[in-house]
Amino acid sequence: MPAFSLEPRQQAWCAELRTLAAERLRPVAEKGEPGRVDRALLAELGRLGLLERLFTSGALDLCLMRESLAHGCTEAETALALQGLGAHPVHAHGTPAQRARWLPAVADGSAVAAFALSERAAGSDAAALTLRADPDPGAGGGAGRGWRLTGEKCWISNAPEADFYTVFARTAPGAGSRGITAFLVPADRPGLTGSALDMLSPHPIGALAFDGVPVTADDVLGEADRGFRVAMGTLNLFRPSVGAFAVGMAQAALEATLAHTARRDAFGGKLSDLQTVAHQVAEMALRTEAARLMVYAAATAYDDGAPGVPRRAAMAKLLATETAQYVVDTAVQLHGARALRRGHLLEHLYREVRAPRIYEGASEVQRGIIAKELYAETPPPAGEAP
Repeated sequence: MPAFSLEPRQQAWCAELRTLAAERLRPVAEKGEPGRVDRALLAELGRLGLLERLFTSGALDLCLMRESLAHGCTEAETALALQGLGAHPVHAHGTPAQRARWLPAVADGSAVAAFALSERAAGSDAAALTLRADPDPGAGGGAGRGWRLTGEKCWISNAPEADFYTVFARTAPGAGSRGITAFLVPADRPGLTGSALDMLSPHPIGALAFDGVPVTADDVLGEADRGFRVAMGTLNLFRPSVGAFAVGMAQAALEATLAHTARRDAFGGKLSDLQTVAHQVAEMALRTEAARLMVYAAATAYDDGAPGVPRRAAMAKLLATETAQYVVDTAVQLHGARALRRGHLLEHLYREVRAPRIYEGASEVQRGIIAKELYAETPPPAGEAP
């Protein structure tokens, strides 16, 4: 862990987290069933106070936590991150009643949260979502305004096993991103069903079907028709920390490669004696450090309320996830066939590292965000109309 930009207390905390990940969390995770919510792991994260920190930490601390956990136990990192992603809208935009009902249970690991934004035809283009929230005055009851949710969500992490979902639905047809509302929908709400998808993932990913699911004003997160802000605000916070997750995996792959190439006999010496190998390892380290620093910079900008947060967040996620793919792939190549054996660290990382380049906005989407923000920040040439 580099000292640059980190205070001694932060470095010590990262070291403590890496130890906890390896000694306390990994043994629990190894007993879990792939593709299912690991409630025992969530309970352990709760006992360690890490889930509660989702609601008390800034963006940089979130990145440090995710990077450190990913280094030693990717399953624990992902379980923590999904709790944060699903519950952050409740923390940031929920009513006192919503927060009191759900946040303590998320913090102790007894309630599983999920962020339900993506749809089959509206994954990367979140503003194109089609889940309808049709007005239903009868559904409001004492709360006043009511709706019925009709449609589907897909590629939802923790579905169909979550206890509640932050759901984004269209309340104003034809209004694009300005006609979306965020709702807190408990899993036992009538008309809500889900099914698991068989994915290359250690945690559950599923589809949700909404058959006239009743919601009221009491279920709205933030303001009606302003839910896109809730979604983008959540993603701006979590995108740099997806990069931190990637950096943690890259660092683990780098360390494994350093150890392997330093002791592996080859061509009359050690593998590390070969210049082509040493240069590849140097490139792995260079890219990992560059990605780490960009992640820290984006998180610090978020915490400081600096301008350009969406651009910085997109840059951090893009660079870090693409870097981790390169580093892990190179590590596998330098290890050879042993790295593809089931149970090997790199076999595990090789499966884990691919998905972050897609979720929370694919790499192509991040490039689009960066370009859009750059052009928006660039004033027109003198003498030309804006």
